[in-house]
Amino acid sequence: MLLTTFDPYRTWRTAPAMPMDATRTEDGLVLRFDLPGIDPASIDVTVDRGVLTVAAKRTEEHTEGEKPVVRERITGSFTRRVRLGDAADSAKVEAGYQDGVLTVRVPLAETAKPRKVEIQAGEPKGIAA
Repeated sequence: MLLTTFDPYRTWRTAPAMPMDATRTEDGLVLRFDLPGIDPASIDVTVDRGVLTVAAKRTEEHTEGEKPVVRERITGSFTRRVRLGDAADSAKVEAGYQDGVLTVRVPLAETAKPRKVEIQAGEPKGIAA
């Protein structure tokens, strides 16, 4: 028996090994990476010089005597890098893993957060018209 799959709509561009969604909040950035079937102990999240790196590893799940017929799930080690920018507070990055999704929270640095500027009555000191 020959088992094959054919998708006439498939493009030759491959999908990322670690799909990601990114959302902006008032406090920073929330990144969600799909990592189903990954042992949390194999996930490594690092921040170095404004670049967030997520590395993970999925091992093959075959027992002795089994022979793969179709192999579509990615195995091995894979990495995804995201440039955070200067506004991120890389010292306060947090990560959590639940139900196959790695959530990384990247807060904004205090100096990058919007702030209300008080309007003074009269002419402010140090500002020439």
